[in-house]
Amino acid sequence: MLNPDGVYLGNYRCSLMGFDLNRHWVDPSPWAHPTLHGVKQLIVKMYNDPKVTLEFYIDIHAHSTMMNGFMYGNIFEDEERFQRQAIFPKLLCQNAEDFSFSSTSFNRDAVKAGTGRRFLGGLLDDTSYCYTLEVSFYSYIVGGTSSAVPYTEETYMKLGRNVARTFLDYYRLNTIAERPLAPISSTWKEKTSSYRCAYNRGQGNSQAASKLEKRAQPTPKEHSHSS
Repeated sequence: MLNPDGVYLGNYRCSLMGFDLNRHWVDPSPWAHPTLHGVKQLIVKMYNDPKVTLEFYIDIHAHSTMMNGFMYGNIFEDEERFQRQAIFPKLLCQNAEDFSFSSTSFNRDAVKAGTGRRFLGGLLDDTSYCYTLEVSFYSYIVGGTSSAVPYTEETYMKLGRNVARTFLDYYRLNTIAERPLAPISSTWKEKTSSYRCAYNRGQGNSQAASKLEKRAQPTPKEHSHSS
């Protein structure tokens, strides 16, 4: 938790000193935003460590107006990277009945420039994915119905477990994608050829996806503190 003092006082957005901490990631003050300053230093340290592969950053928030759980992601010029970024929320939608992929959006709004998702999305390389996971303060609607189900401590914890399950599915998917295709036997080729001739159907191509190797990590430059 990055806002323990504010939460203790009953705030859901502002810190003890009245700062919206999720707008100060660019240049956090060790005095005014100590939790952000410490976490940012830790992330930069991990990113620069050749022994560490930093693949995910997820900032978790409660939303005061929308229903269900959903995510915000970043927009990239690289179309392939943009599509890969959508994999995790799609998998989460399959695992969690209260998560809505239709409410998930990817943006680069100027007003969100100081958020952890936006700042770290620009700082880290293209093997890292940064999201904001938003969950309603109130209720979720199960797909195909119009009934609102109130969130409880147990259902919040269930969503957390489903996020963990989604990481398992995500890395299983990557493992499958890394496996080489099995060699095709001559008998199978002959059967396929006969089938194609008999029914005049073209044989589809199957391509195994391969996980992108992490490129050399440049050292991110810290922003200097404003005077």
